[in-house]
Amino acid sequence: MEMKKSRLLVTREGVSYVLPFVIVTCCFALWGFANDITNPMVKAFSKIFRMSVTEGALVQVAFYGGYFCMALPAAMFIRRHSFKSGIVTGLALYALGVLLFIPARAIGSFAPFLLAYFILTCGLSFLETTANPYILLMGDRETATRRLNLAQSFNPIGSLAGMFVAMNFIQARLSPLDTSQRALLDDARFEALKQSDLGVLVQPYALLSVVIILLLVVMLVVKIPAVRQAARERRAPLWPAVKRLWGNKSYRNGVVAQFFYVGAQITCWTFIIQYGTRVFMAEGMGEQAAEVLSQRYNIVAMVLFCLMRFVNIYLMKYVKPDRLMAFFAALALLLLCGVIFVGGRVGMCCLVGVSACMSLMFPTIYGIALGDVREDTEVGSAGLIMAILGGSLLPAFQAMIIDSDVTFMPAVNLSFVVPAICFVVVLLYARAARSL
Repeated sequence: MEMKKSRLLVTREGVSYVLPFVIVTCCFALWGFANDITNPMVKAFSKIFRMSVTEGALVQVAFYGGYFCMALPAAMFIRRHSFKSGIVTGLALYALGVLLFIPARAIGSFAPFLLAYFILTCGLSFLETTANPYILLMGDRETATRRLNLAQSFNPIGSLAGMFVAMNFIQARLSPLDTSQRALLDDARFEALKQSDLGVLVQPYALLSVVIILLLVVMLVVKIPAVRQAARERRAPLWPAVKRLWGNKSYRNGVVAQFFYVGAQITCWTFIIQYGTRVFMAEGMGEQAAEVLSQRYNIVAMVLFCLMRFVNIYLMKYVKPDRLMAFFAALALLLLCGVIFVGGRVGMCCLVGVSACMSLMFPTIYGIALGDVREDTEVGSAGLIMAILGGSLLPAFQAMIIDSDVTFMPAVNLSFVVPAICFVVVLLYARAARSL
């Protein structure tokens, strides 16, 4: 971080971006919190509403579907207004979605929670479409990928907080009755248990809304400098920008790689609970104890993810980002072979290790893809955020494998073929980037 430090994030065209960088980086932590308090909710909602894993995965469909649907409208909004307006709008939608958990609990059915998640992530889509390109534009192009990796390093800090809250304030406080025991309850007892568990689930989200609103107030008060490139884009028609981006091979392939990378990330983090629960129940643990222990492994995975972000920022001073990404994609494939074919605690440790490999991928793909789009940065950012749809579709596909009647190996083991395929795509993109 000492290499030309002033060029990394301090000033651009005589304007200091230090305070805006700090404030916008807080948004990275906030959406990290949302992502990783949500991943364990697939298992929690499946248990609370007595649903299959596939039905519970609709949480991820709603969550990442919001990213897809709102990214392009967010880019159009930013082109017309400003980065600050985009962040304020994103925080407002985020707060609204979180607050909708309160009436969803009162209604007591699954669909209102899906709507709340969708609106919440429409806000996150605004935030990511705005914050990522804004960070890229805060300094010189030569340091853009490192700068984005630095900002993204605070995303897993929020993720760790989300995991901690999910484990200690949701999973540990839900009723200890496991899925099979809940299936035996009559309707009245099941309804009372469901309302109790939903009350536990909603409390952290209600407190989260307070934090979001406080940051929203800060954003309204603090002056956020504009960037000259944003002003040019507001005057440019949308369709020519789309055509230019589609003709840019590095960008087009980057969108595909981002789709599969996000799918890999969310499948690994969502189904580590199912994988670990099966492993630890096979050792004689009860279902709830196995879930809590699995979440502890998930937290270790996120700690590795967070630490490796900072390690990779340092390594990028000496090794090109695309080369690092190719190495870690190949290593992730090797570790997933252990998850699929070895299993047990060894497989669980391999699955934890995959998180260390993923740490640099999202911002690196993002930085490479937007490296030469110039005046189309905001529209290009929208395309890369829309690619987060991979986190909606691929977990549902993996859930179907888990619910299948596979007999030649545990279905949950086999399901990790899905992220393995995703890392093949990332590896191919990294290798192709080296030749561009």
